[in-house]
Amino acid sequence: MNNAQKQEQDELQKYLEEKAKQEQEQEKQKEQEPEQLSAYEACVLRESARIHELIAEARKNINEHSEDE
Repeated sequence: MNNAQKQEQDELQKYLEEKAKQEQEQEKQKEQEPEQLSAYEACVLRESARIHELIAEARKNINEHSEDE
């Protein structure tokens, strides 16, 4: 495995760990708050998760382009 692949694998691992951590935090919040989320709160959580996915995707693309050069 070359350096670029190793780096990409490490970044993917970090991303997955962070994603798992976020999901655990969301589960904790659900346990602490037995009431249902409002439609607004649910939308905010979905959009926040999507933003995190887009950021991770952008970082991955940036790294791929920098490795190509």
